[in-house]
Amino acid sequence: MPRRALITGITGQDGSYLAELLLSMGYEVVGMLRRSSTVNFERIAHIQDRIALVTGDLLDEVSIINVLREHRPQEVYNLAAQSFVPTSWSQPVLTGEVTAMGVTRMLDAIRLTDREIRFYQASSSEMFGKVQEVPQSERTPFYPRSPYGVAKVYGHWITVNYRESYQMHATSGILFNHESPRRGMEFLPRKVSHGVARIKLGLDDKLRLGNLDAKRDWGFAGDYVRAMWGMLQSDEPTDYVIATGETHSVREFCQIAFDRAGLDMESHVEIDKRFFRPAEVDLLVGDPKRAQEEIGWKTEVSFPELVQMMVDADIDLLRSQVG
Repeated sequence: MPRRALITGITGQDGSYLAELLLSMGYEVVGMLRRSSTVNFERIAHIQDRIALVTGDLLDEVSIINVLREHRPQEVYNLAAQSFVPTSWSQPVLTGEVTAMGVTRMLDAIRLTDREIRFYQASSSEMFGKVQEVPQSERTPFYPRSPYGVAKVYGHWITVNYRESYQMHATSGILFNHESPRRGMEFLPRKVSHGVARIKLGLDDKLRLGNLDAKRDWGFAGDYVRAMWGMLQSDEPTDYVIATGETHSVREFCQIAFDRAGLDMESHVEIDKRFFRPAEVDLLVGDPKRAQEEIGWKTEVSFPELVQMMVDADIDLLRSQVG
């Protein structure tokens, strides 16, 4: 019998890459969706006929229990969240309901239906926020600097709590920034790659950005979903930092992107104070040593390759749209 996995957030960047990976390994894949008129199937259109899409909501535990009872997955990957940091400032209560309490509802549904299910929680480097040490490891204290980061800390600790209280195979992956051509337009790396593509094709002249000196540990989402799978295959559940161990500034990201398109960055980038965060996080750079040693994970796509991949994809996308 093939293994069966349930993915929440399957229509997102990570969900689509994870679904691809699991299908390539012979899994049956079930994707849980909210009943919503705005669901975008673009990222999974090419595999939609190979996955089962079912209705469930992290705001409604009964709906989750029904999905688990009907489909009996052996693995659950909880990737659904209100995941855009700026939105968490304007919608802090909704962010808490989905990103924090939603994890509790999923864990409790698993506890009530089948404690043998292996559970993956998508934690975030935003939990470190005002960083207490550099680089950040599994032992670094959390100091979140946004409602999103606070909600993710709750989701992280409730996963630990259910693991220790009910002996469940529940694991959190503390993922640092990971990008791809499938990243949402609202996220800065995609805003840059798409903006550069628009300038390249003569559709725009300026790219307005916030703090160019902010630094992040950026990797490729396709690499990071392999780590998620690896965590659920280990005998003992624990938490892992998933990162490249390198840090790069927004300025570096932009420079590579503009260079790839054969453009002069200084002529096109304008600083706009509206895009600065109310509370900026400090130097986020992860220490992936435990994941490398215990689950054999490593990155395959370098930072320059990631940026170039995103710019190339957006140029191709825009060319196809404008004819």
